[in-house]
Amino acid sequence: MLQDVIDHLACPVCRDGLGLAERTVRCPNGHAFDVARQGYVSLLAGSRGAGTADTPEMVAARERFLAAGHYAPLAARVAGLAAELAGDAPGLVVDAGAGTGYLLARVLDALAPDAAGIALDISKHAIRRAARAHPRIGAVVADVWRPLPVRDGRAALVTNVFAPRNGPEFARVLAPGGALLVVTPGPGHLGGLVDALGLLSVDQEKERRLAASLSRFFTIITEVTEEISLTLDHDAVEAMVRMGPSAHHVDPAALRRRIGDLPDPSVVPGLFRITIWKPNRGI
Repeated sequence: MLQDVIDHLACPVCRDGLGLAERTVRCPNGHAFDVARQGYVSLLAGSRGAGTADTPEMVAARERFLAAGHYAPLAARVAGLAAELAGDAPGLVVDAGAGTGYLLARVLDALAPDAAGIALDISKHAIRRAARAHPRIGAVVADVWRPLPVRDGRAALVTNVFAPRNGPEFARVLAPGGALLVVTPGPGHLGGLVDALGLLSVDQEKERRLAASLSRFFTIITEVTEEISLTLDHDAVEAMVRMGPSAHHVDPAALRRRIGDLPDPSVVPGLFRITIWKPNRGI
């Protein structure tokens, strides 16, 4: 809930602290933000639109796919690594690009009972779900590419799963001893489905450029690979496509025809690269 994390949030206009009174979040300088009836607050500053933020249809597809447990082994691995990293640092987790809060909820379950999480995502449709994904999640609409609405040095852990990486901001919000945990698709993720369905593929050159930009602020300390076998019927394949960025690029009718040509179910690899980073100031 927002009350659990309000002391860690920052005004997106003046960067001062925020307080919560009834259904309004307000800073000492009078900047105010209404709390939605679903329990989240939008701290988007300026007029920038949501761009390619997840649509209601994408969010619904993601919920169907995740509820079926396809990524449960990945969530368990991330939660276990988070528990190892938490240590004695302040018990706050900031999930930058949290989506529906699925992974953040499992991370919080693995941490101490007083640990809290801030779910940040530019999609209000995803954040509505994140607000009820766990009783200790404070859900905030925010643009991860911009300054995060989080105060300096507050997070024990920043998690970033299939989402934009804002190196300087991740470093700023981490407490001394804190860590950044990043999950990206590995080479060969989803195997032949990518070509068969005309999906966007992982650009390894882009990944290398992003890692290089992150290394200006962080030093990588651990890198592991998580591989799971995904058994997907046609409905699950469609949900998987519709929940990700390929949903913006694939014609729905063509997608259904291509899915109909697949084995039912299809068994494909889920390949994930998990990296753990420490801010350079702490190395």
